[in-house]
Amino acid sequence: MSDTPDNAVRDFVTDGREPFLDELREWLRIPSVSADPERADDVRRSARWLAEGLRRTGFPTVEVWETDGLPAVYAHWPAEDPDAPTVLVYGHHDVQPADRADGWHSEPFEPAERDGRLYARGAADDKGQVWFHTLGLRAHLAATGRRAPAVGLKLLIEGEEESGSPHFPALVAARAERLACDAVLVSDTGMWSRDTPTVCTGMRGLTDCQIDLRGPDQDIHSGSFGGAVPNPAQAAAELAAALHDDQRRVTVPGFYDGVVELTDRERELFAELPFDEDDWLRNAHSRATRGEEGYSTLERIWARPTAEVNGIGGGYQGPGGKTIVPSSATLKLSFRLVAGQDAEKVQQAVQEWVAARVPAGVRHELTFWGATRPCLTPLDHPALRSLSRAMERAFEQPVRYTREGGSGPAADLQDILDVPVLFLGISIPSDGWHAPNEKVELDLLLKGAETAAHFWQDLAASWRPDRL
Repeated sequence: MSDTPDNAVRDFVTDGREPFLDELREWLRIPSVSADPERADDVRRSARWLAEGLRRTGFPTVEVWETDGLPAVYAHWPAEDPDAPTVLVYGHHDVQPADRADGWHSEPFEPAERDGRLYARGAADDKGQVWFHTLGLRAHLAATGRRAPAVGLKLLIEGEEESGSPHFPALVAARAERLACDAVLVSDTGMWSRDTPTVCTGMRGLTDCQIDLRGPDQDIHSGSFGGAVPNPAQAAAELAAALHDDQRRVTVPGFYDGVVELTDRERELFAELPFDEDDWLRNAHSRATRGEEGYSTLERIWARPTAEVNGIGGGYQGPGGKTIVPSSATLKLSFRLVAGQDAEKVQQAVQEWVAARVPAGVRHELTFWGATRPCLTPLDHPALRSLSRAMERAFEQPVRYTREGGSGPAADLQDILDVPVLFLGISIPSDGWHAPNEKVELDLLLKGAETAAHFWQDLAASWRPDRL
């Protein structure tokens, strides 16, 4: 679909490699740790740095958007063609905490290049994957001779993703008119491996809760009262045990309502991936797989809703024995959701399920900590096909499809803006997100820039979205 010469894009990206990396290193030196209140000024400094970098790239509109927490950065470069699609690129400029004493081989905020890899906190998650868009956009303009991108481009780069995006939904809702677009492109994910380029087509949602159970007003003697009064610790254990049936399906009534089932084609595509279950188990530090019957491991973690016991406790935990009926117990649960599920309905169903199972004489309080929505892009969506073609041109091999088992704020953009979400990430599992010695493969970073350059041209040539 694109008439952009592949060699023109690649030559520009190759020639621009060192200035691009010099700028990225400068940004990575800013310790923009959103979870640390003492680093709040650094997060703000990171936002200002990014804003200035986007102005240098050519964006005519660049703004730092304050929130009730830490700032995001917004940029907009309209297309010359008013009928061209507009894409909103999402990423984040905050990073996880990092300290040399954690096991880093070099200072985490002093980028170090070794063997074609750039080591620094944020190199892959997510500054490197945000910044490659600037090189990709420059390559797109140079290769096509354009003064403006072939599609309208907007960027929203968050400053609190590593802290759970507490103010992000409110920001998107308040700025929805400015953020209006035809599709969202998230660059905060990865690929299957360096030899297997992939496009992610969806992420699961999440809702989690704590159940506090209270029985006697204080711990009581198990000989005098045990067996004759309800035990909140046993009630917690019974709830946990009742959460799944013999086929490992979640027993909460209505939990599966609306679930978008895997198609035969999607199952075939998952099966094509070079998945080694033994390697996966080693990475999971587990000795066996277990989950809902009738589904493969990848299907379970990518496309099926799940319930997990995250923690259970109550009663005496010290050395030796203490023969009591404890006065209280706690159960922590999380539910990963897939396309078609409604988080509020799941929460209501869980509340009703718990209330029906807690024994008389045990008081309970159930607290949910919010919800992240699931998102899914249909395989036949024209924007997804365009992205796949762009990635195939950059990597010079077929692209396969994955999903993400985790959750993120992408679904807030999907739901509030009412547009599909696409994922362009070039990070690989060995990049060590959130871990010591986080790194990014420099050749893949440049492939990300090439992919973006091809994508803008291909999308403009192949898709005219319907607009009411």
